[in-house]
Amino acid sequence: MTAERINRREFIIKGLTTGIGLGGGMIWGNLNTVSAHSPPPNPPDLVAVKNNEPDIMFTKAIEMMGGMHRFVKKGQTVVVKPNIGFPQTPEMGTTTNPLLVKSVVEHCLGAGAKNVYVFDNVVTSAYGTAQKCYQMSGIAAAAKDAGAIVAPGDAKRYYHEIDIPRAKSLSSARVHELVLESDVFINVPILKNHGYTRLSMAMKNLMGVVWDRMEYHYSDLNRCIAEFCLFKKPDLNVLDAYRVLMRNGPRGGSPADVALQKSLVLSTDIVACDAAAAKLYGSKPQKIKYIQAAHDLGIGEMNLNKVKTSSHIFTQG
Repeated sequence: MTAERINRREFIIKGLTTGIGLGGGMIWGNLNTVSAHSPPPNPPDLVAVKNNEPDIMFTKAIEMMGGMHRFVKKGQTVVVKPNIGFPQTPEMGTTTNPLLVKSVVEHCLGAGAKNVYVFDNVVTSAYGTAQKCYQMSGIAAAAKDAGAIVAPGDAKRYYHEIDIPRAKSLSSARVHELVLESDVFINVPILKNHGYTRLSMAMKNLMGVVWDRMEYHYSDLNRCIAEFCLFKKPDLNVLDAYRVLMRNGPRGGSPADVALQKSLVLSTDIVACDAAAAKLYGSKPQKIKYIQAAHDLGIGEMNLNKVKTSSHIFTQG
């Protein structure tokens, strides 16, 4: 049997509102389904897809969002920012799935992008070189295979000072020039546990576009994460919840720390994206300090019942 639509009532009957963790993610039962045969006339702000491989889920999700042409126009330059923070293989759930990154790049080029760049300012101080992170994650090879330009993010000369309006904790930062110069910015984080912020998701992933990222871990990190979005919000957030690191984050300790969830969240609203991801993990969005801070700053909406949403679950016969 091919993939089929199932309605909201069927989600509940099949027990798919459970989510991850003891609290239950429970985003699936809160989403309305839409027909995937043609782009919706008024595309949703958030899409959740479940139960397939990362590239297949992304293809379905971006179709439900109205297609990549909604975000990328012919001749534009695109920056795709995955999490490549540690020298770990995809099975460890600490870095964005390379199949997902490859699919995002392919869709951008298919929409007519002139160039697609992929980079991250990785955590190298204690865990190895940036090159090792790029290689072990599988992201460098996958991005290149898709036609992207894999760019370095490990030298200060690539970062330029910017001011952040209305910020109290993060009034300025050094931001990678690709982010400053790109036409389209696509954020591709992974959902995982984090020792400082409890969860690392879409907003936290943006710390990888600034040079002095680790300094914020020893100040008001949650506020800094939220305030960076006053300067720059991605055009699209593509959150990987295929493998979810449930504990010992952000680096992980063993495969036993990882839950296979085969889920994906897309959103134009970075706060809504993180709120949905928090629910998938089993947390209340308001318990994640940077989600609450960003909501209070007007960056986005953390109350999912106020966000236009749709969902799809692949079923197998």
